[in-house]
Amino acid sequence: MKRLKVAFFSLTCDEGCSINFLELLNKKYEEWKDFLDFKAFRLIQKKEELKDIDLAFVEGVVSSRKEKEFLKKIRKVSKKVVALGSCAISGSPSNIRNFFDKETVEEIKPILSKFGHLQTALSVKDVIKVDEEIPGCPMLEEEAIKLVEKYLKEGA
Repeated sequence: MKRLKVAFFSLTCDEGCSINFLELLNKKYEEWKDFLDFKAFRLIQKKEELKDIDLAFVEGVVSSRKEKEFLKKIRKVSKKVVALGSCAISGSPSNIRNFFDKETVEEIKPILSKFGHLQTALSVKDVIKVDEEIPGCPMLEEEAIKLVEKYLKEGA
């Protein structure tokens, strides 16, 4: 079985899905260790290879132009992209600023502009095509196991 080239990317979020996946790896490490090749996952390594990815997991919302462009690059170099968790799928709860009242929106507008943030936070699905979704906040562990094992069997 060929090694599955996997990458994890966190946009604007609390990284709860990545932390949950890290806990999942503790349980499945012996079973999966010879079959997963992590190209990016900042919770476990410094290196980040943004090329030839079989399975890219993306959590969080897109809140800046920089994140939007980065997400498009992830899509371009990945065979499959997984929207990981509620934020990536629907935007909530990390998109809370989208629901601020007008007065608050006007108050934060200069800050958003100064730091290159978009006027509204977007889900991953709002920006790119995703191939799979793992729901939950944080992600549902059993769904993640099923998905990884599906792609291990298929060889991505």
